[in-house]
Amino acid sequence: MSTMWQGCLPHTDYFEMRSSGGHDYGVWVTTPPNYDPATAPAPVVYVLDGNWALGLTAPLIITQLDPMQSIQPYIQVSVGYAGEEAEQWERLRNRDLVPPGEPIAKEYIDAVEMAIETGKMTRGQADGYLAELSDSRADLFLNFLTDDLHPRIERDCGTARTGHGLFGYSYGGLFSLYAWLTNSTFFESIGAGSPGIVNTDSQVFARLEALGDTLPDAKLHVTFNEREILGDLAVYQNLAKNAASFLHRLTSRNGSVTSALMHETHVTGLQASFLSYLRTCRAQ
Repeated sequence: MSTMWQGCLPHTDYFEMRSSGGHDYGVWVTTPPNYDPATAPAPVVYVLDGNWALGLTAPLIITQLDPMQSIQPYIQVSVGYAGEEAEQWERLRNRDLVPPGEPIAKEYIDAVEMAIETGKMTRGQADGYLAELSDSRADLFLNFLTDDLHPRIERDCGTARTGHGLFGYSYGGLFSLYAWLTNSTFFESIGAGSPGIVNTDSQVFARLEALGDTLPDAKLHVTFNEREILGDLAVYQNLAKNAASFLHRLTSRNGSVTSALMHETHVTGLQASFLSYLRTCRAQ
């Protein structure tokens, strides 16, 4: 890590890695204060959308020293995109974070068209953005995290063998739900912030029904935002309503599921959601 950033992101290193599927990723590794893997190896919390989320989440590793509510030690591994692709992270995340076969909601397309009208996107950018959704591969990205990336983190950082976590926001939150619904034993806790369930035909509902009455063992913490519900953007209204509907379908089943309402917008809710996940799932 450049010395320019050390005051802001202490104990953070960076490397780039190619997945077995041929995609390149940028990876930031932030270790706990005074970390000594020889005496107290820590589990990993994987944080998605590293190009955006790193600066908002990695500094919160200091919560492990909070005398009023300390958090269990963890190593934060933030995963994003590298090189010239880093500028295209908003488009590439659609490929990696959205479950295969996820329908594209009309409200989502309308929101992209609005971005064109207001000059926030060009037509070419919008077309590329939507094109990634037509061939989304969250399954391959999940394999990258658990099968490609984690062995390197385990080797380089001397991690604990169990207790790992995952946090994603928006489409990253949708990915978190997808990972939880795979019933994998890799993650012990999963945070899904404002999960991007824009469509009532989302794959997460079908996968939930396929599980039957028994839910995964991993702890799941879901947050969404007050101003998503009360605002006038249909895409965020639907996201919040569908997240609530997903939670309602869990109430009659056995499982370790918690939720919280943040007093934020969709954009400002990321840090609050991550902190809520830490306090709920990783309290000391």
